[in-house]
Amino acid sequence: MSDTSKQIEERYKKMLLSRTASERLRMASRMFDSGRKLVISGIKREKQQLTASQLRREIFMRMYGSDFTAAVREKIIHGIPNMQSDSAS
Repeated sequence: MSDTSKQIEERYKKMLLSRTASERLRMASRMFDSGRKLVISGIKREKQQLTASQLRREIFMRMYGSDFTAAVREKIIHGIPNMQSDSAS
């Protein structure tokens, strides 16, 4: 489902393809950074008293948690230093 007309989609595609690969990469990187900041803001609003380690875990869970089974998520969490879970999450 899309609320964007085909004409606008084509115009946007043409605009993106007119940029260099490095410009498109820079745009994507900025969008990812903006999205990550929004995720962090939402986590901090919900859970104000997180340690840095717990925040890293919450970021991982929000951004990538649904990409893995529970067993794989736990393996990843335990394999990354400074990303432990707390009893409240």
